[in-house]
Amino acid sequence: MIPHWPTALSWLSVALGILCVIYIIMVVRRNPRNISLMNHIWQTFSFLGHLLTIVLYRKNDPLAARKAPLRTAADNDKPSYYRYTSFPLKVAKGTLQCGSSCVLGNIAAIALISLFPSISIWLGWQTLFDKEIFSVWILSYFLAFLLAISFQYLTIQKTRNSSFGNGIIQAIKVDFLPLTFWQVGVYGFMAFAHFYLFPSVLGHPLRINTIEFWFMIQVAMAFGFIISYPVNWWLIKLEIKGEM
Repeated sequence: MIPHWPTALSWLSVALGILCVIYIIMVVRRNPRNISLMNHIWQTFSFLGHLLTIVLYRKNDPLAARKAPLRTAADNDKPSYYRYTSFPLKVAKGTLQCGSSCVLGNIAAIALISLFPSISIWLGWQTLFDKEIFSVWILSYFLAFLLAISFQYLTIQKTRNSSFGNGIIQAIKVDFLPLTFWQVGVYGFMAFAHFYLFPSVLGHPLRINTIEFWFMIQVAMAFGFIISYPVNWWLIKLEIKGEM
């Protein structure tokens, strides 16, 4: 049996995540951003990133709101709020854009395998490996990759109007490394929790249908953000990935 304190901490963190979702939804609806995709990203990430999301959202300059003038000739046709947004915050927003796909991909993979356990077998469980969690990781990466490329492709099409093939190639160049590093952070922490922290330290396996699992997912997403952030910084500095 898991000690009481991890369970209590898990409930507290999950409840805080739900409150953060409600807060972000209310604030975004009252004061939407010019980049409409960010409206959905803040809401998507707020459950798993809760306090981190609130801090980043509060630091996001108010001029990014829809009421701010979108274009200024003096700023090379970029939104005017770019001048007031620090580079580290631009990188954080770009990292969250990639991370939102990872969040959705991980949640979708967990839900699909919970509803249809045979998917795990199709992905190699009991033949290639004896731990079902590896099937979850394979599926979550595949789904996150599809979502990230789709979101990035739509963003590219709005600004560059390139062909379908070129748009997909550009989307892969922009999001492949950030997404991969994000998932490395997530999988690394989940492996630590699944194979060591819970069975060896807490004396109980980590199962999907427990509140502790979702708390571990929240922590894992924070690790994903930390690991992916420098990669996004590098890509934005090289102007491979656009600023947000």
